[in-house]
Amino acid sequence: MTIMNRLTAKQSRHCRHLFHKRAPSSSQASMPHTLDVLPSRRGNVGIITLNRPNALNALNMEMIRALNHTLPQFRADTSLRALLVEGCMTKRGKPVFCAGGDVKAVYMAGKEAFQRDDSLGDTPLAGIPADFFREEYIMNHMIATWPDSCPQISIWDGIVMGGGVGLSIHGKFRVATENTLFAMPETAIGLFPDVGSMYWLPRLQGGIGNYIGLTGTRLKADDLIYSGIATHYIPSENVSAFKGNLVEISKGIHNDGNDEVKKSEVSQLEDILTKYSSQDIDPSQSFLAKNRTSIDSAFCNVNQVEDIVLNLEQDGGEFGSKTLTQMRKMSPTSMKVTLEAIKRGNSLRDVASSLVMEYRLSQGFMQRPNSDFYEGIRALLVDKDNSPRWNPTSLEQVSNELVLSFFNSLGDNDLSLPSSKL
Repeated sequence: MTIMNRLTAKQSRHCRHLFHKRAPSSSQASMPHTLDVLPSRRGNVGIITLNRPNALNALNMEMIRALNHTLPQFRADTSLRALLVEGCMTKRGKPVFCAGGDVKAVYMAGKEAFQRDDSLGDTPLAGIPADFFREEYIMNHMIATWPDSCPQISIWDGIVMGGGVGLSIHGKFRVATENTLFAMPETAIGLFPDVGSMYWLPRLQGGIGNYIGLTGTRLKADDLIYSGIATHYIPSENVSAFKGNLVEISKGIHNDGNDEVKKSEVSQLEDILTKYSSQDIDPSQSFLAKNRTSIDSAFCNVNQVEDIVLNLEQDGGEFGSKTLTQMRKMSPTSMKVTLEAIKRGNSLRDVASSLVMEYRLSQGFMQRPNSDFYEGIRALLVDKDNSPRWNPTSLEQVSNELVLSFFNSLGDNDLSLPSSKL
């Protein structure tokens, strides 16, 4: 019995609609061994199912490496008409897409490195603190440059956060359901919204990008449709039928290399998405829509986080009060670095350039032994006291010099991607 047959039988009670035909493999021996990513194929649809339900499908290093092994094979298969990315259900039967990256593993590796050698501060770290972000960003870039002839469709049925956003946001179609809960909560753990977020956040309308990036606000399907973060809304009960129809349609699509034919193929996929989309939600009644004036007033066209705080203090309403409460829980350093990165991201020409910048930022947080990242993870995931002691403790104490230091080139350790020179 093959590895794929064994894992499919073992894991099927946790996952919906796994398909038994294996993804093509040029080197079985070199394929990363993990049950947490299940690649498959049905019709002319390549399928990736995230299968780590006990961790809400959070991406660990093994999963990232498995994806970086599988995605190029799917990309090279010119017979595929679509790439479908989904998450399995939890043991309790709740849908989940991906709750982020396994930042606790990164934390543990970084702390161990500093314990072995306390002179490492401000020097590049090797191992997981460097490799995790590098390899994840390579995966993000692969998705961002995915061929138009095989559009990615991500089913956001459940939690979509952090690394799960990076796995899907750069794809062509993002499908929300009534179960979708979306957030980029990194400033709460002393980090910043990464995985290419500094490219798409500044391209949202008004102050929405700054608001999402700084506060980590959780968004629902109507917010995502309103903002354009999600492209379609399909009720969860219709997702299975949608996928079945997608597979059947894919069998009849044949690519002869003609650009007009390719456009027609994508149009057929869009027609299926439209067919199963629902008007049950009203984006004009979403949280973002109802608070759009306040969001723009506080977060749009600002130079520093202190300006946002002042705007919120002058808001005088419930939105201003609640948002201030949110922001006072976040790392001051993370918020200042995030706002500066969003401003710079607005002028970057592609996702690759954003990922290069973000890799520098990630390593800035990793290589400082007393950085807010290590404190944030300690408070949230290790000691779980939910009382991080940020350093510096206030926005006013975070100097411009400190913020700019995160953007310094890493020299030979910079992330290298096609078309990625800053």
